[in-house]
Amino acid sequence: MTEFPPARQRGLAVHFILASLLSLVSFVALWLTFQTEVGFLFAIYVLIFVATAVPVPILAYRAYALTRANYFLDRNTLRLVWGLRIEDIPVTDVEWIRPLEGLLAPVGLPWFRLPGGILGVSRQPDIGKVEFLASEAKAIVLVSTARQIFAISPEDPGAFLAAFQKITEMGSLQSIQGHSQFPSFVAVRAWDDLLARYLWLTGIFLNVGLLVWVTVFIPSLKRVSLGFGPTGAAITPVSGAQLILLPLLSALLFTIGWLSGLFFYRKDEQRALALIVWASGVVSALFFLVAVFFILTTPI
Repeated sequence: MTEFPPARQRGLAVHFILASLLSLVSFVALWLTFQTEVGFLFAIYVLIFVATAVPVPILAYRAYALTRANYFLDRNTLRLVWGLRIEDIPVTDVEWIRPLEGLLAPVGLPWFRLPGGILGVSRQPDIGKVEFLASEAKAIVLVSTARQIFAISPEDPGAFLAAFQKITEMGSLQSIQGHSQFPSFVAVRAWDDLLARYLWLTGIFLNVGLLVWVTVFIPSLKRVSLGFGPTGAAITPVSGAQLILLPLLSALLFTIGWLSGLFFYRKDEQRALALIVWASGVVSALFFLVAVFFILTTPI
């Protein structure tokens, strides 16, 4: 197969900078929530923490997907790879290929897009469903099949179009079945694994239980100490409402571990590592439960 990779450098730089800035802001916001009394500022810091922490793993996956992104072409198949998304298109199923700028009617790009990550599905009035697996808008090439249209962005669109034209003239050597693989397939496969399923459910149960427990006790708490000093004595007490930060932090760590485990689970030789990561998420939630128990039972 001949490779026609998309442009990566600008997209990786943008994703790395954004992820780094959001990580820094979320860390500062989390630190400030532990230093601030419950009130307007406390709520603002919590919102900032959630709003900046959630996009970080998304940006990390998009950066990973860009490093793995590629388009492969031979006499039988056009393969589109973008992270865990894989599409195998028989060359005989391709109806036409043309640059985005060659269309008479403009094609709308996904509303949320970054350099290195023009992704998503949209429906265009004139040509129907379009799935974007592209990094740069200026290099987008549309690949039309009977089922839908794919928008890709090889770094050298001219070379890609010339190679496809040559393959079309040579003809296909054998009949190939099309194949679609989506990122969700990893979660489906892992759910069928009983051990993985029990670890997921146990982690969810522990985190929900921790959240309910803390929520029930918060109204009766005036002040709590969220840790211990080097001598073992409780640190300066804060408002009892700040105890809600512990289940939130536990849930965040569990979610990050769950996503990391899915990344490892996709390869058979790394499934044991995925199970270890998910088991670690369960142990982490247990530690948070123990921490809350000591906080609630330690006199101030």
